[in-house]
Amino acid sequence: VLRAKFSGKPEHVVNYFFFIAEEVRQIMAQLGIRKFDDLIGRSDLLDVRKGIEHWKAQGLDFARLFAQPQVPADVPRFQTLTQDHGLEKALDNVLIAKSRAAIDKGEKVQFMEVARNVNRSVGAMLSGAVTKVHPEGLPDDTIRIQLEGTGGQSFGAFLAKGITLYLIGDANDYTGKGLSGGRVVVRPSIDFRGVAVNNTIVGNTVMYGATTGEAFFSGVGGERFAVRLSGATAVVEGTGDHGCEYMTGGTVAVLGKTGRNFAAGMSGGIAYVYDEDGQFASRCNTSMVSMEKVLTAKEQSETMDASLWHRGQTDEAQLKKLLEEPNRWTGSKRARDLLDQWDTARAKFVKVFPLEYKRALGEIHAKKTAVQAVDSAGAAPKKVAGKKDAVAAK
Repeated sequence: VLRAKFSGKPEHVVNYFFFIAEEVRQIMAQLGIRKFDDLIGRSDLLDVRKGIEHWKAQGLDFARLFAQPQVPADVPRFQTLTQDHGLEKALDNVLIAKSRAAIDKGEKVQFMEVARNVNRSVGAMLSGAVTKVHPEGLPDDTIRIQLEGTGGQSFGAFLAKGITLYLIGDANDYTGKGLSGGRVVVRPSIDFRGVAVNNTIVGNTVMYGATTGEAFFSGVGGERFAVRLSGATAVVEGTGDHGCEYMTGGTVAVLGKTGRNFAAGMSGGIAYVYDEDGQFASRCNTSMVSMEKVLTAKEQSETMDASLWHRGQTDEAQLKKLLEEPNRWTGSKRARDLLDQWDTARAKFVKVFPLEYKRALGEIHAKKTAVQAVDSAGAAPKKVAGKKDAVAAK
């Protein structure tokens, strides 16, 4: 992408940095400094006169900001110790070892493991190992890992295509962060006796910045669910405040109540919300979105131009699939009940449609139509001159 937008040559960038390095060497030589490490902490070498003399800085005292601690010369001023992140103890090392047949040979792999809340970013290192060998990921569900327990922070982060993490239990904040083609499923334990739609199963900021893939949660998500979602699909049975905040793409289905300020800053994608209490309008931030009915496929075909359809499909078809998938993966009672009473349930769903997304879809369609018109005109057969035309030309 960068090369496509750069009009010059790569050598020009290399030369530019050579010039920077040469200038830095000259400045360091003037200061009597040999290494970058020797510059760290030397606030006494900063030339701040121009900045301080500016009228906006008059009256400000920077003495404390530039003060140097009085310490012996042998006290280091820069990093001298390496950090131990304990990665050799990470659960992902076990997952990678058990997934070798899939990584090396592309074979299907299924196994079970136990997850604890101290296991952070489960699946991230595994995804790295997969993409090193398969840059585009693996076929769907090549690696399926069933875990029981509690997923730590960032469970399923950056999960690559072809990996399914099926968690029986619950998970912490940032679950599914940066999802990159994989699948994350979280359902309650078989010992759970409550009602899923009334209980939180994943933490805050779930699906943050997820680009591709899908996630199904049989329970309620915390605050800022699907914040900055940009292409992935997520189904949850309720959310806290600020759901779908700054969302730019993808599809979200909320099968229960939301918190306040839903869709704040949402500029792309679509959200379908089950308005069970009829009060969703008071909890939705409509500064950048419109709230519309979910029409039947027939009604949508008759009243809405197909160019404005999300992902080129009717809302009814997409929403039904969004209910069928969590029912299949999590056994969601809420999803099953809505499907069983589809005509009644559909009427209670609200489609949250970003105004910018609707405008963009219209412009894309207009451009395609214009290009097709030009192509059709250029491809039109030329008129063959007859005898009368030839005589007239003479």
